[in-house]
Amino acid sequence: MRRTSIQKAVIPVAGLGTRFLPATKATPKEMLPVVDKPALQYVVEEACRAGLDDILMVTGRNKRPLEDHFDRNWELEEALERKGDATRLSRVRESASMGDVHYVRQGDPLGLGHAVLCAAPHVGNEPFAVLLGDDLIDPRDPLLTRMSEVHQRFGGSVVALMEVPAEQIGLYGCAATAPTDVEDIVRVSDLVEKPDPRTAPSNYAVIGRYILDPGIFDVLRTLLPGRGGEIQLTDALQQLAQSTSAGPVHGVVFTGRRYDTGDRADYLRTVVRLAAEHQELGQDFRAWLRTYVLDSMPADDLDELSTVLVA
Repeated sequence: MRRTSIQKAVIPVAGLGTRFLPATKATPKEMLPVVDKPALQYVVEEACRAGLDDILMVTGRNKRPLEDHFDRNWELEEALERKGDATRLSRVRESASMGDVHYVRQGDPLGLGHAVLCAAPHVGNEPFAVLLGDDLIDPRDPLLTRMSEVHQRFGGSVVALMEVPAEQIGLYGCAATAPTDVEDIVRVSDLVEKPDPRTAPSNYAVIGRYILDPGIFDVLRTLLPGRGGEIQLTDALQQLAQSTSAGPVHGVVFTGRRYDTGDRADYLRTVVRLAAEHQELGQDFRAWLRTYVLDSMPADDLDELSTVLVA
């Protein structure tokens, strides 16, 4: 049976970004630059590449810069036109032509599950995607397209899974899984939010991409607060995984390139990795980075590196 195609994407962006204070005191964390674009633009571009051109952002207070970024800036465009700066003009206009972007406020910060529930009036009774802004997926690895294919085949909901070291599983939602006849697809039988690594059902972490059956809204409306006193999306998916009414939950095991901007160190690593591969900046940046690393390396480490390279 052919399933409904996915057309709508929900991007929760109401978080306070406290890990990045004071940089996020007046600037939404989603607008922090990753090389030459705000992090959020990478996420919106990913949705559009997968054919999700109806995008709802679930925002909160002090998020007006998000709306401004994905709107036209007539004064800036006119100034660039007068200068004949066609390259920068194209870049400025690009962010305002990415699908049909809508906004809704999450009045109370009650968790990711509550943020998703705020999307119910816009989504209606159809499956939809959720993309979290802390996870950037490389354009060369079309994860959302693969998840959509899995939804077409099995229906229900689909989560993105990534195997992580056992000691790190407590940082994520964790899935108990069973294999299917397809190598990168598993059946999810249970989910636990940030489990104790000693009792975690697997090393499969739920990363920030979901395709959700609209039945998730009925679960979220009656769901009690979970870990951290918040409405956890993981808890709602756990109920769907054990339900027969809203379809199964499957996982796509992702082995591609994922860039984490969730904390300061991961954010810096993301900037370096993407800058090193940037079409315009990458070659010069890599050359500078090599020189910087070698110049700043202690003599003992440099001798050890030379020995390894010679061997």
